[in-house]
Amino acid sequence: MSALPPFPRNLLAPRHWPAWLGAGCVKFAVLLPPRWLLALGAAFSAAASPLLRARRRVIARNLELCFPELDANQREALRREATREMGRMLGEFALGWFASDRKLARLKVEINGLEHLAAARAQGRGVLLVGGHFSHLELCARLISRQIRIAGMYRRMDSDVFEWLVLRARLRYADAMFDKDQLRTTVKYLKRGGTIWYAPDQDMRGKDSVFAPFFGIPASTITATHHLARLSGAAVMPFFHRRTPAGGYVLRLEAPLENFPTADVVADTTRVNAAIERMVREAPAQYLWAHKRFKTRPEGMPPVY
Repeated sequence: MSALPPFPRNLLAPRHWPAWLGAGCVKFAVLLPPRWLLALGAAFSAAASPLLRARRRVIARNLELCFPELDANQREALRREATREMGRMLGEFALGWFASDRKLARLKVEINGLEHLAAARAQGRGVLLVGGHFSHLELCARLISRQIRIAGMYRRMDSDVFEWLVLRARLRYADAMFDKDQLRTTVKYLKRGGTIWYAPDQDMRGKDSVFAPFFGIPASTITATHHLARLSGAAVMPFFHRRTPAGGYVLRLEAPLENFPTADVVADTTRVNAAIERMVREAPAQYLWAHKRFKTRPEGMPPVY
C-alpha cells in the first residue's frame, strides 16, 4: 500500500475554509444510515433539477440518442430517475470515501466472478478491471477492495482540499492511485501482477482516443485499455456493479476479453465500449447520463448537444 500523502500547510489558508466546511458536512452526512443518506441525496437532486436546466437537457438528449426504441414518456421517466441517481451518487461517493469499515460491513453485497481473477493471478498476469461511470463506482471500488487488493486510475480534483482528503481516503484501502501521467508506473504495477480498476467511458478531449460506437453512435474513446494491455500483458475483465431495489449491491467480474489486445486499436476499443454498453443496459438509470459523452464528433458530423 502506498504511503498516505502528507498534510500541506497551505491548505489552512482562508481561501480553503469553504472547502473544509463542505468536507465537514460530507463527513457528518456519512454518520446517517446509508438508506437515509441515499434518500436525502435523491430528494435533493430532484428538488434542484429545475435549477439545473443544462444538465437536465444533457441527460434527456443522451437518453434520446441511446434509447430511440423508448417512447417519450418512458424516456422522461428514465430521465427523472437518472436525475435522482445523481443525488444518490453524492451519498455513495461519501460512503466510499469516509464510511467506516464497520458501516460498510453491514451492507448486503454479492460478488460474482472472483474465480476469473484467481485464474489470471495463477497465470501471473495483472488485471485491468474495466467499468463504467455508474453512480456507485466509488463505493463499489471500495467494496471490491474488501475482497481483493486493487489500485485505481483517477483524475485530480479541482479542489486542493478534496484532492488531499479523497486521495488519503482511497489510499487507506487501495494499493495505489495512478493519475493520467503515470503510464510507466501503471504498467510496472500490472506487470507485477497487480489489479487496476478504471472507467474509460468519458469523452476526454485532447487525449489519445479513437471513435468507437457506443449505443450505435461514434464516441470519442480513450485507447488506454488497448495500450495498457499491450504493454503489460494484463487480462482485461469487464467489472459491473449495480444497486438492488433492496438497497444492496451486486458486483460482477466477468471472464477476460479473449484475444485482447489485437493489432487493431479501433476494434479493441469497440469491444470495450460494447462491454460497457451491455452493463449500462442492465441498470440504465444508475449510469451517469449528465456527462456529454458524444461532445467530440467525427469531422463533418454536426454537434448533438
